[in-house]
Amino acid sequence: MGKARIARFQIGQIVRHRVFSFRGVIFDIDPVFDNTEEWWLSIPEDVRPHKDQPFYHLLAENADSEYVAYVSEQNLLPDDSGKPIRHSQVAEIFVKDKSGSYRPRNPSFN
Repeated sequence: MGKARIARFQIGQIVRHRVFSFRGVIFDIDPVFDNTEEWWLSIPEDVRPHKDQPFYHLLAENADSEYVAYVSEQNLLPDDSGKPIRHSQVAEIFVKDKSGSYRPRNPSFN
C-alpha cells in the first residue's frame, strides 16, 4: 500500500458519484481504505478502486432511497446543484448554515 493522500473533499461537503446516480453529504473520511476485505472484493475487479486513497462515508440518496455509502475519492465529484440533502440523518449530524452549507453539529466530530 502506498502513502495516504490528503483528502480532496471535506466533512459537510455535498458530492455525487462519478458513475452511479447518487449524491450525499460527507460525514467522515478515512485517509485510506478501512472497510472489510469482503466488501472490497465484492466490487467488480475492473472497477475496484485502489485502497491507498481517501474513502468517504456519505449520508447518501438516490431517487428511490436514503442510505449510508462508502466511496473512494476517485469515484466522487463535487455536487454543485445547490439542492439540499434529504437524508433523514442529516439533522442529527449537521447544521445547515445561511449559505446552505453543512457543518458538523458537534465541532469535535470528525
